[in-house]
Amino acid sequence: MKKVLIDECLPRRLIRDLHAFQATTVPQRGWAGKKDRELLDLASAEFDVFVTIDANLAFQQNLSLIPLGVVVVHVKSSRYESLQPLVPALVSAIDQVSPGTIIDVSQT
Repeated sequence: MKKVLIDECLPRRLIRDLHAFQATTVPQRGWAGKKDRELLDLASAEFDVFVTIDANLAFQQNLSLIPLGVVVVHVKSSRYESLQPLVPALVSAIDQVSPGTIIDVSQT
């Protein structure tokens, strides 16, 4: 079972929709407020996948060097109601992503 870390900018309720995975949030781990690089280093030691809405992450960090898959969700709002329609695509992306790669999930 993949271990998934959900970024602090996403609602905690999303965990319920990711029941096929062992999911937790950045605040639950006590990592809220960490800078991207430190957060990714911490996450890569314990998790398989990092889920975020930070589309700039791929441009700011060399993710190919991190042993962690990243899923970037592209939505207009980080509210749960905006994310809920993307849950099937998000689950599929988490299943498919591999360490050092990024998968983008967006509304069609």
